Amino acid sequence: MEEVKIWIVENPAVYKILKYVVLVIIVLLLTQFLRRFLRKNIEDTKVRYRSQKGIEIIGYLILITFSFFYFTGNVKDFSLAIGLFSAGIAFTLQELILSIAGSLYIFVVKVYKPGDRIEINGIKGDVLDIDSIYTTIMEVGQWVGSDNYSGRIVKLSNAFVFKVPIYNYSQDFPFIWDEFNLPIRYGSDVELAKSIVIKIASEILSEYTADSKSQWNDVVNKYYIEDAIVDPTLAISMTDNWIEFNLRYIVDYKKRRYTKSILNDKIYKEFEKTNGKVIFASTTLELIKIPPLKVDINK
Repeated sequence: MEEVKIWIVENPAVYKILKYVVLVIIVLLLTQFLRRFLRKNIEDTKVRYRSQKGIEIIGYLILITFSFFYFTGNVKDFSLAIGLFSAGIAFTLQELILSIAGSLYIFVVKVYKPGDRIEINGIKGDVLDIDSIYTTIMEVGQWVGSDNYSGRIVKLSNAFVFKVPIYNYSQDFPFIWDEFNLPIRYGSDVELAKSIVIKIASEILSEYTADSKSQWNDVVNKYYIEDAIVDPTLAISMTDNWIEFNLRYIVDYKKRRYTKSILNDKIYKEFEKTNGKVIFASTTLELIKIPPLKVDINK
């Protein structure tokens, strides 16, 4: 131990580095202690999460500032050190720097937050966590149909917020428009079919419609956008094979598949009760004329 002490004293650069490492470890341990303290003593999930992220960001800022002052020695050389340091790492650590900047941008601008459903870089899912480098997402879709979880947890670099569009399904307006088509056979009672579809849609979607109206008013007041129709609408078009009903409606972004299933089931049962007045159509072929056939029995 005495030899180690003598060696450290004779090499001031080594001593300075060891002292720096010890101080950095102390700052990191203190940051982790404060994070755990907040996690145990704050009951509100939202406040707890934000306070922990705030402590983490403050810790990183303290380390960066401390590192500059420690190695430059005085405030006078601080600006010069920033320039040299930035030039040295700008190229080699540009992705890391962009990720950290992205995390600050997400936190300050509120691009998205834990619990939001987003789509970024072709990956859709619910945000589980946002740290200083990665955004963690529970994936939705891919080989699983509709809006079900696939079971995969995806980590995306926060740098993507500066590179690709971000689709947020729940920020400001947690509803989406959905639609599906109903083929009705020619000769059916179209007016009866229309009244059935609109009645069922209005009943099932009444809660979503009422909630979305107040939410949409907030969106109109916040952004430059025209008012939109949130009540269920039905459009009719003629095709070669049937009369096509297109039902368009608004629904909670997490209940799209479930709501569509209920609507289809209710509409089918009501159509069955019409005793043939309204019939679903399917692709049919009609033979207009059979060409003459000549058969030689002798051969």
